[in-house]
Amino acid sequence: MLTHLYIKNYALISNLDIDFIEGFSVLTGETGAGKSIILGALSLVMGGRADTKTITEGESHCVIEATFADGDQEVIIRRELNANGRSRSLVNDEVVTQAELKALAHRLVDIHSQHENLLLNDDSFQLGIVDAIAQNEAERGTYTEAYETYIHAKQALEDLKALAAKSSQDQDYLSFQLNQLQEAHLQSGEEQELETEQYQLSHADQIQQALQEATYQLNDSEPNIIQMLHSMDVSDASEELQERIRSVEIELKDIAAESSRLAESIEADPARLQAVEERIDLINSLLKKHHVQTVDELLAIQHELEEQCNRFDHFDEDIARLEKEVADFRLRAVEASKNLSKTRKAVRDDIVQSMTQMLTQLGIAHAKVDIAYNLLPDLSPTGQDDVQFLFAANLNQSLRKVSEVASGGEMARIMLSIKALIASTTGLPTIIFDEIDTGVSGAVAVQMGKIMEKMAASRQIIAITHNPQITVQADTQFLVYKQDENNHTETHIRQLTADERQQYIDQYYATISRAIASKDAE
Repeated sequence: MLTHLYIKNYALISNLDIDFIEGFSVLTGETGAGKSIILGALSLVMGGRADTKTITEGESHCVIEATFADGDQEVIIRRELNANGRSRSLVNDEVVTQAELKALAHRLVDIHSQHENLLLNDDSFQLGIVDAIAQNEAERGTYTEAYETYIHAKQALEDLKALAAKSSQDQDYLSFQLNQLQEAHLQSGEEQELETEQYQLSHADQIQQALQEATYQLNDSEPNIIQMLHSMDVSDASEELQERIRSVEIELKDIAAESSRLAESIEADPARLQAVEERIDLINSLLKKHHVQTVDELLAIQHELEEQCNRFDHFDEDIARLEKEVADFRLRAVEASKNLSKTRKAVRDDIVQSMTQMLTQLGIAHAKVDIAYNLLPDLSPTGQDDVQFLFAANLNQSLRKVSEVASGGEMARIMLSIKALIASTTGLPTIIFDEIDTGVSGAVAVQMGKIMEKMAASRQIIAITHNPQITVQADTQFLVYKQDENNHTETHIRQLTADERQQYIDQYYATISRAIASKDAE
C-alpha cells in the first residue's frame, strides 16, 4: 500500500510531505485546490509521461517520491525531472527503465481517473476485465506462446513464397550465367599457364634460335665453354675449388643437353596459338562480366550459382514443409484459444450476478447485465474471443452494448462495480479513485461509499471526491487547499483531525437542513 508521498517543485507544489494509512481514505477540497495535481504527480512517479511544463515555474527540476509497503518489503519509487527534458526513475535507489517502472507500478497500485470510464467503450478493456476476474494468466501465457510461434512460422512461409516468386523470375538468367561458367570448364590458376604458353608459341622462332645459340656456345663451338673449363689446370687449387669447377662442368653439360632438346621440341604451331588466345579471350570476357580478377574468383561465383539454382529445385519441397508446420502451429494455437475461452466463459455468471447486485445497490433498481461472447474470424494476439458487456437500466429496455445505452452516472456506477469485482479476485494492494462518483449524489453516493468501504477491508482505497456522502464513510480524510505565500500560490495537503472531521460532517448536515427548510418555506 501507499505509505508516504513526497513532492517537490511540481506545478503549484513547492514541498509536500504526507503519510497515508491503510483502510479507506478520501482527499477533499474545493475545485481547483490541487487534488488533480497530486494525482498527476503520483501518476508521474508510477511511470506516466514526463512533461517539463509541470515543473514549478522558475525551478530547474522536480522530484516525486512514493513509498509503498509491499508485503514485508518497502519499495521507494523516485522520479526526477529536469527542465532540460531529462528524467530518470529509481526504485530503492536503483535506476530502472520506464518499462520496468510501469510493470512494478501495475503490481502496486491502480489509479482510476475520470476518463477511464470511457474505456468501457473499448473492446480490449472489456476483455481485460474478464481476464482479470478469470485469473487465467497460465492459459493466456500458453496461448500467447502458441500464437507467436504460429505467426512467426506464417511469416517465414510468406517470406519463402516471396523469395520463390522472385527467384522464379531470376532463374533463367542465373541458369544462363551458370551454364556459361560450367561450359568454360575453368581450372584453378590456368590463366598463368595459358599466358606462359601464349608467349612461347608467339615467340617460337626467337626462343628456338636462342636455345640453339646457347647449345652451340656451350657444346659445339671451337673452343667452347665446356672444353675450356675441362682443360683448365687447377691441380694446385684447393680440393673445394676443384670440386666446384667439376660441378660447374657437369651443370653446363646438362644445360647444353637440355637446350638442345628444347630447341628441337619447339616449333611454331599457329593452330595451338589460336586456341590458347581464344581460351584467354574467353577467360578475360568472363572476368570482365563478373567484375573479378582471377579464375579462382570465377569458380567461387560458379559454386554460388550452383547453390542458388539448386535451391530452385527445393523451393516447392521447403514450401510444402513450412505449410505443414504452419497448419500444425495454427491447430495448437486454436486449441490454446479454446482453453482460454473456457476460462473466460466460466466467470460469466459470477460477473453478471455480482455486477447486477452492486448496480441494484447503487440505485439502478432494474439493472440488467450480461456478457456476449462472439468468435472472431481469425486468431488475434488475445485469442479468438470478442467480449461485449451488455447493459439495460430499465424494464422496458433490451440489453445493448454499455457504450450505447449507459449515461455518465451509470458509467461511473458500472465502473465502480467492475473495480470492486476485480479487487475481490486480485491481490492489488492499492486502488485510487479520482472522482468516480461524478454524476451521482444522495442515496447512490452513500452506497458508493459503502462499496468502497467494503473494498477497503482487504486493501487500501483512496478516493478523490467532492461528495460528502462518500467522505463521511472514510476512515481518514485529507484536505487539499491552496494558500497564497510570498506572491505565489501553493497547494498543500493535511490530514484532518477527528474534531475537524466532525465539524465537516456537522456542516454537511447543517447544509442539508437549511436546504430542506428553504424548500419547505417555499
